[in-house]
Amino acid sequence: MLIVQKYGGTSVRSVERIKAVAQRIAKTARVHSVIVVVSAMGKTTDALLKLANEISPDPCRREIDMLLSTGEQVSIALMSMALQELGVPAISLTGAQVGIVTEAEHSRARILHIQTERIEEHLRLGQVIVVAGFQGISQTRHQEITTLGRGGSDTSAVALAAALQAERCEIYTDVPGILTTDPRIVPKAQLMSAITCDEMLELASLGAKVLHPRAVEIARNYGMPLVVLSSWSDAPGTRIVSTIPKRPALQDLELTKSVDAIEYDTNQAGISLLRVPDRPGVAAKLFSGIAVQNIDVDLIIQSIHESETNDIAFTVRKDVWKQAAAVADAILPTLGKNSDPSLGEPEVQTEERTIAKVSLVGAGMIGRPRVATKMFETLAAAGVNIVMISTSEVKVSCVVDAEDCEKAVNSLCQAFDVDVADIYSSSTAFESEEVTPPVRGVALDLKQARLAVRQVPDRPGMAAKIFGLLAQQNISIDMIIQSQRCHSVNGVLTRDIAFTVSQPEGETAYQTLANAAVEFGWGEVILESAIAKVSVVGSGMIDHPGVAAQMFEALAASQINILMIATSEIKISCVVEEENGVKALQAIHKAFGLSGNEVVKVPA
Repeated sequence: MLIVQKYGGTSVRSVERIKAVAQRIAKTARVHSVIVVVSAMGKTTDALLKLANEISPDPCRREIDMLLSTGEQVSIALMSMALQELGVPAISLTGAQVGIVTEAEHSRARILHIQTERIEEHLRLGQVIVVAGFQGISQTRHQEITTLGRGGSDTSAVALAAALQAERCEIYTDVPGILTTDPRIVPKAQLMSAITCDEMLELASLGAKVLHPRAVEIARNYGMPLVVLSSWSDAPGTRIVSTIPKRPALQDLELTKSVDAIEYDTNQAGISLLRVPDRPGVAAKLFSGIAVQNIDVDLIIQSIHESETNDIAFTVRKDVWKQAAAVADAILPTLGKNSDPSLGEPEVQTEERTIAKVSLVGAGMIGRPRVATKMFETLAAAGVNIVMISTSEVKVSCVVDAEDCEKAVNSLCQAFDVDVADIYSSSTAFESEEVTPPVRGVALDLKQARLAVRQVPDRPGMAAKIFGLLAQQNISIDMIIQSQRCHSVNGVLTRDIAFTVSQPEGETAYQTLANAAVEFGWGEVILESAIAKVSVVGSGMIDHPGVAAQMFEALAASQINILMIATSEIKISCVVEEENGVKALQAIHKAFGLSGNEVVKVPA
């Protein structure tokens, strides 16, 4: 039986740690065949990047890959020596030597396939193979050294496990497994015994650094059992549970379809609260009232504020639309009036518009900025106008007019090469001996920036233009919100579109859109970097009314104002002021009772 183990930089940061890890590997090697993937020691990669930047402010990406690949080579050589000292036959191999073949894209290459002949030869000899993670070799004529980008060692390990059909892949970290949140912020964060791949994809993409989403994507596609463990203890860790895999071909291993399926739902009705006061507690009041009526809410969108007001829109099933609208009408007077009469009075828009939700679903869209753009372009070409947009890491949802649903689905199926037979409504819940709570974990991302494009003409193709320009710059988008309120500008109806990107890409995104604003007839482009995104994730929140209300109440009780809201079936995200990020996470984690009885100690 073959087991693949991966050890991160903190696990091998010193000679003492390498010797301790070697003891653990030796124990496993007595009963199993073992492949070990290791990262560079400690902060070696950061130190190498610092050296490069001292030489050049904009170093060549090829040379950066050449430089960074040396970090893992130090680790594998030392680990192999440590195993040999224990009497364990071992050999160290670079990514190129082990046969990890990638696309020719320096600093962010994806794995195409793995040539397993040499690995299998060393396994037959009974050797432990110590592999340099994070790196491979291009299939071009010159066979360039490439690196896989952030989290590349996780990706290397799971890809090797999939290619060799290992029994399982074990990811060793500095925490005991997947916790309900960051133990550095909440010391009594609780260990989960199991979590679904979909839940893990959301948490990993939200900044939970234990496991990289690309690794989870491969595990999900190939049904590879994953376990996250601590290299400091013998705790059982957390199992990452996969659904029944499609087991695609191992050729183009990381280049599988970005979209697995198209989902649609015509049983939807929308309600909007317009011009409500922009202050803490407004969303909490609204969704608490709806939760009391045991009404399931699907999409929730809060757009960027205008002056001192905000718009909140949400969708529910058609059969409870009148009930939800009555709750909104009853709550509206309790929200108070706007201090500036020129802003207008708060209003509930309860026109029973026939709408449908159309969604792209797929773990492969992570880190591929062209996916959402292609969706918007496809809908625009089909003449379908987008009424609402909401996104998560593994889903992009658009609300359209019901009469356009069939046209939208057919166009998207053709564009993404998804058969009509693949259209389904999925549930990500999994069978477990333990009761699955509605919220499994809470994540905080302090490294995002928010952009807003004001006065975008309300017609097909505008979202495609905005996100097409960003895709050309290879900028990945996170949350996307389209405002509900239309404004007339020179006789043209317009809406605002807001979205988040990583902070390092914020300025480039701003300059790209600001330069194009006049050409495409947009209004002002705004960039804000002092934001934080806090999210709750859990497959149990499906058909569990009140989760959003509980989250919003926790923020209101801490006097934290919500700047943006976006949801998917298993995730709710709120953007707040950066200074409130940690407080928001702690308040929400406490509200859902996710803390355990023991303090989780993280090695310094």
